[in-house]
Amino acid sequence: MKEILLIAVPLVFAAAAFAWPSERTRPWLLPVAGVLHTALALWLLIDPPVLAANAWFGFDPLARAVLPMVSLLFLVCSIYGVTYLHIRAERKNRIFVAALLATLGLLSLAMQAQNLGLLWVAAEATTLVTVPLLHFNSTARAFEASWKYLLICGTGVALSLLGSFCLGYASRQGGGNGNLNFTALVAQGALLSHPWLITAWVLLLAGYGTKMGLAPMHTWKPDAYGEAPGMVGALLAGGTTTMAFVAILRVKQVVDAAGAGAMTERTLLVFGLFSMLVAALFLLTTPDFKRMLAYSSVEHMGILAVGAALGSAGIAAALFHVWTNGLTKGALFLSAGNIRRAAGAQTEDKVAGMAWRSPASARILVVGILAVTACPPFGVFFSELKIILAGFQTNNFFAATVFLGCLLFAFFGMTRLVFAIVDGRPRAAARATGKQLRETPGVIVPPLLFLALSLWLGLATPSLLRDAWAAAAKILFPTP
Repeated sequence: MKEILLIAVPLVFAAAAFAWPSERTRPWLLPVAGVLHTALALWLLIDPPVLAANAWFGFDPLARAVLPMVSLLFLVCSIYGVTYLHIRAERKNRIFVAALLATLGLLSLAMQAQNLGLLWVAAEATTLVTVPLLHFNSTARAFEASWKYLLICGTGVALSLLGSFCLGYASRQGGGNGNLNFTALVAQGALLSHPWLITAWVLLLAGYGTKMGLAPMHTWKPDAYGEAPGMVGALLAGGTTTMAFVAILRVKQVVDAAGAGAMTERTLLVFGLFSMLVAALFLLTTPDFKRMLAYSSVEHMGILAVGAALGSAGIAAALFHVWTNGLTKGALFLSAGNIRRAAGAQTEDKVAGMAWRSPASARILVVGILAVTACPPFGVFFSELKIILAGFQTNNFFAATVFLGCLLFAFFGMTRLVFAIVDGRPRAAARATGKQLRETPGVIVPPLLFLALSLWLGLATPSLLRDAWAAAAKILFPTP
């Protein structure tokens, strides 16, 4: 089965990277694996396989709707990674390269998992493999961020394990055999024990919501995103959070099949709007531009949760937003990483005049901010517009109004900080040292590719992708 290769290829390359003797040539394994993985993902997107009955994993409509985006995200980041690791030649890259490749393989496994237990194993493994990526800079703050990520996300994964047990017990209490295969759970439907089902939903939403970064379970994000290398932040924001969102959608499908769809929609709507509101308030005040991207991620996870609460049209729009947000965030994280190295700092009081010090990266950051705050014609504008329209179509007028208000405040907060960093006169220390970053094609072309992909999704969304999102939405929300 071709879908197995999506898991096997990056894991094999991870093992090869760990055994590879040369620090200088090892990073080239990243784009080689990225090309192979992307080719496989696009092949399966065009010609999806038939999911076998009772399969533990497979390239089903939901995996088809999101996994190619993660593959594209990794590919572009891997191209950037070759130059980045050359610049950071003082750091050993054996663990870093191997962990990146293992993360791609585990994300592929999690998004294709058709069994709740297998999904949990993949999510837990992803959490563990990500820790050395966060600690790559080996600073005290990176060490703190790594432990905070491990403890908070580990707690979330533990809650999701307990929720998995509860869902299995709901099956047994309803006359089933405790089979955690999603197809079997959906088929059992209304026979599932309602009290245990509700308990499972609360625990699983809290657990995978922590991994996703929904407020108030988002507290690991500012530290992790603030201290991680830019390409790691991009993979967290577009890959790991997407995996957690897929997990929530799969559990929601089971709970909806049991007749509790109204509850899942209300809880997702509340968590989504609350996340957007919290993020907007922090964006108005944060002085750190890398932490700004973390709060922006919290906002966009809230947008996904809101979309998932608005019926079939909302789910399709949310899957569209997975693509637009993930690829646009790639441009922001990579350009922010360039600026961080050029400035030697990442807070507003220490960074200014980046249009002079790193002009290309500064321009990419500005365009990326406009793109991620839903300025047309970038893809985020159209995906958010579809979510808003889904809100009006389902008569959620109050939610749509709050949604728009949060978007407006987030726009003010992000543009305030970015223009303060880009404009103005460089600090005296910066003027004395001159440029610290040589903006070579290796660090400029990848974020430009991300912006081009975001623009492409906005101006010419392929019908193939629209059909994939609609097919996944139909499976997750079969009634109109």
